[in-house]
Amino acid sequence: QVPVVESGGGLVQPGGSLRLSCAASGMIFGLYTMGWYRQAPGKERELVATITSIGHTNYADSVKGRFTISRDNPKKTVYLQMNSLKTEDTAVYYCNRPSTTWGTATMDDWGKGTLVTVSS
Repeated sequence: QVPVVESGGGLVQPGGSLRLSCAASGMIFGLYTMGWYRQAPGKERELVATITSIGHTNYADSVKGRFTISRDNPKKTVYLQMNSLKTEDTAVYYCNRPSTTWGTATMDDWGKGTLVTVSS
């Protein structure tokens, strides 16, 4: 068992959509802000979106208006709906617990992530 398991990635054309899921374990999920991070090839990992325990959201400027983060506390799952995908969205996507509503990850054990490839 791992703290989080990401899924839903795949190959999609520019302008397409994907929905990522992050299933959590080993935590009182409903108490924590959750976030999606991504790491593009050759780039540093960056925070993409967060959602607080009561559903308030924040987004990186690069995905604002295109991505939507949501959560289902009873299912201990956080989602990332990605629309109007661009090639620059290509990355491995991870979920973790930010230190604040917009901060660094706090869980040392990262999941394996899920790869999103946006290409024609």
